[in-house]
Amino acid sequence: MDNLLQSVAAFVTEHQSWAGLILGALTFAESLVLIGAFVPATALMLLAGTLIGGGVLDPFEVLLWCTIGAVLGDAVSYALGRRLGPRVLRIPAFRDHRRTIARTRLFNRRFGVASIFIGRFFGPLRAFVPIMAGILQMKSWTFQTANFLSAIVWIASLLAPGYLAARSLSGVSLELGLAISAGVALTVLGVVVAWRFAASRRSVAAAKAKAASAQVESGVQVVELKPKRA
Repeated sequence: MDNLLQSVAAFVTEHQSWAGLILGALTFAESLVLIGAFVPATALMLLAGTLIGGGVLDPFEVLLWCTIGAVLGDAVSYALGRRLGPRVLRIPAFRDHRRTIARTRLFNRRFGVASIFIGRFFGPLRAFVPIMAGILQMKSWTFQTANFLSAIVWIASLLAPGYLAARSLSGVSLELGLAISAGVALTVLGVVVAWRFAASRRSVAAAKAKAASAQVESGVQVVELKPKRA
């Protein structure tokens, strides 16, 4: 794996015009279910951030291709889970990942749409969250919106450390670097908290509606059971 990482890093450094496309393809592979565990795209993104900070790579090209790759990778995994449903987990390749799959199911049920954002930053779960969202029949537009927004934040957060390290050596203050990093972190946190708050309010509203419906049905039953006077 280290040899592969060094080879790809050397190729990207020497062939800058192909860097965005190559990194995008690797990001796509890392976002695919099962396959992502064997692709060192995260380490390469840190290197890419350093090269961007040093002026070697075009930041917009790298960000664009990597975001496209991340979005498409999760979209393919989601489509697979939505189309095949629970039976996709019967594929032999999933047998060694039963514990991770069980954790992912609980994770998706607990956090809902926010799991798409949070899952991007957890290696063991990242490759399984989209396919589980499909299996659980999350609405397509809801998933794709979270998929796109989380991909941008995830790619930016991977590029930021290397970029800031390179720029700090070029005279950019450490305080500015920390401020940018804090801004990215607060953005992620704000999105997750907002989604969790919205989900909590929906759950409370649904519980109240269910309780009210139960009370109405109970009242109707009492009226129906009340004996008529002669």
